[in-house]
Amino acid sequence: MLFSNKRIAITMGDLNGIGPEIIVKALYDSVIRLQGRFYIYGSDKYLTKAARELGIERFWSVCSPGNFPEKENQVTVFDYGFSIGGGIREPNEDSGRASLLFCSDAISDVFAKKLDALVTAPIHKQSWKMAGAKWPGHTELLTHKTGCKDSAMMFVSSELKVALATIHCALSEVPARLSIKKITNTLELLNQTLVKYFGIERPRIAVAGLNPHAGESGRFGKEESRIIRPAVVASRENGIDADGPSPGDTLFTKESRDKYDGFLAMYHDQGLIPVKTLSMNDATNVTIGLPVIRTSPAHGTAFDIAGKGKADEASMKMAIRVAAMMVDRKRKFQSEK
Repeated sequence: MLFSNKRIAITMGDLNGIGPEIIVKALYDSVIRLQGRFYIYGSDKYLTKAARELGIERFWSVCSPGNFPEKENQVTVFDYGFSIGGGIREPNEDSGRASLLFCSDAISDVFAKKLDALVTAPIHKQSWKMAGAKWPGHTELLTHKTGCKDSAMMFVSSELKVALATIHCALSEVPARLSIKKITNTLELLNQTLVKYFGIERPRIAVAGLNPHAGESGRFGKEESRIIRPAVVASRENGIDADGPSPGDTLFTKESRDKYDGFLAMYHDQGLIPVKTLSMNDATNVTIGLPVIRTSPAHGTAFDIAGKGKADEASMKMAIRVAAMMVDRKRKFQSEK
């Protein structure tokens, strides 16, 4: 069997969650393994335990972290040897420290071009906080370690491509975090990503309003007139085919999905509710604007079903496929420059 020359890092995420299980299930699929060579940053013990519970024989080799094997195997585990103490199937400091280290090392290796892309299994933000992490999640850590000035979360599925103007914050904080610059920058990142990684020559992008009925001429809020509409106008003047702001409750209809290539939501749930309603099992999170490729399943650690063999690996498979596709697109884009 011939394998792709794409080298993809996968971090195991929170060891108390479903990360080990969905990684085993996804990579056990021979069609997925054709997408590249895989380097898992995590624990051989937890991966082996997940495989044993699923009745799957080991299909990977094991190396110490940072020591890339001279003879590349299809799947290699960089074993950090962690044993997690504290609470089982709930956030704790040990699992936070482990998942933070997996992610930090993998980002460094991808940023150093030792590997082509990064796929991250779910972490738990409370575990990171308990471990003393300075960053609330993957996106913020990636932005810091790669020296990136602007990045954004984008969710990709068979139905939608949605970027977020703001990410992890209280809903009450969203208006203060919006600015013309923030929205124009995110539109630029979304447009660039659709062109470079998804092969859309001139993307059409729909922009959501913040308030009910997109503010209804200021009756329900001024953010549309003061911030969002001027940002859309400025983006259009810079060559981006953006429309809006449009009411969020009708933005993601079938008609709109047929008309537009991408969408910009103002806050987390505004963008994630339609994505997960329409495509829960095949959605993936893509961090756009980074100098590296990073994808992740569009779900969390699912402590309640971890270790029970019930986790659905479809979103992890989608994350791997999208990462591999983006590597191919990036290489093609660079070769044509």
